[in-house]
Amino acid sequence: MRADFLAKGWVLFPYEAQLAAWASAAFEVADARVRDPAEARWLRCGGTWFVGVDSLPNDARGRVDGSGALSGAALEMAQAIYGPLPMHRGQVSVIYPGYPKPYEDESESAFGYRLRRDAAHVDGLLPVGQARRRHLMERHAYILGLPLSECSADASPLTIWEGSHTRMRDVFARALSSTPQDAWDQIDLTEIYQTARREVFDTCPRVTVPAQPGEAYLVHRLALHGVAPWQDGATAPEAGRMIVYFRPEWDTPSDAWLSAP
Repeated sequence: MRADFLAKGWVLFPYEAQLAAWASAAFEVADARVRDPAEARWLRCGGTWFVGVDSLPNDARGRVDGSGALSGAALEMAQAIYGPLPMHRGQVSVIYPGYPKPYEDESESAFGYRLRRDAAHVDGLLPVGQARRRHLMERHAYILGLPLSECSADASPLTIWEGSHTRMRDVFARALSSTPQDAWDQIDLTEIYQTARREVFDTCPRVTVPAQPGEAYLVHRLALHGVAPWQDGATAPEAGRMIVYFRPEWDTPSDAWLSAP
C-alpha cells in the first residue's frame, strides 16, 4: 500500500468494521450539521455542493459524539509516513444531484473548468486578494477521505490525476528554491500552477475513486484532484454523497511540504 501511494499519489483502503462504526457515528453528527440553518453559508454551486469546512465537531483524535478515536489502516499508514499529527475539525463535503451548477458570480471560464476538469486543484494553494492570485497558504501533510453515505460510483466521486504529485513537486521546488521556507506564502504561484496543471492534464491519467462507508482513501498533498460531475442515473440517499476530509498540517511551517515523501 505504501509503495502504491508514493508512486501513484493515492490509494484506496478496503472496508474495515471499526471504520464503518466510526462513519456511522460521524454521519449522524455531520447530517445534523448540514441541516442546521446556521451552516447554510457553506452551500455552493446553486445548492449542489455543501463545502462544510470545519463542520465536523471532532476532537484531535477524531472522536465525535461518543465514538472511539479515528483508526484504520489508512490513518495508520499516514501517521507512519508523516507522524502522529492531531486531527483538525473535519470538512463535511456533500454533493447533491445536479452538481455542478454555477456559483453566484462565477465566471464562464471558471464554471467551464469545474465542469470539464472537475475543478482540479492542489490543496493549500488559495486565492489571495481581489485578483485571487494563488499562494501557498496551507501546508497539509496528507488528505484522508472517509465516506459517510452509501452511493453509486457515478455520484460525483473524487477524481485524481495519477502521478501528478511528482510533477507538481518538481514545479514547486523550482519555483520556491531561492526563497526561505517561512516566506513561501509570499510567492505568487498562479502562472506556474496553471501551466503545471495543463501539463498534468496532458500526461497523467484521470482516475475516479468511488468509495463507501468503512473504506478510506489517502491522497498525496501535492496530487491534482477534484470532483466529477453528478451523472444521470446516479443514486445517493437524501443526505447526498457525503465525505469527511482530514488534512492535518505540520505544527510549524517547514520545508516538509516539499521534502517529505
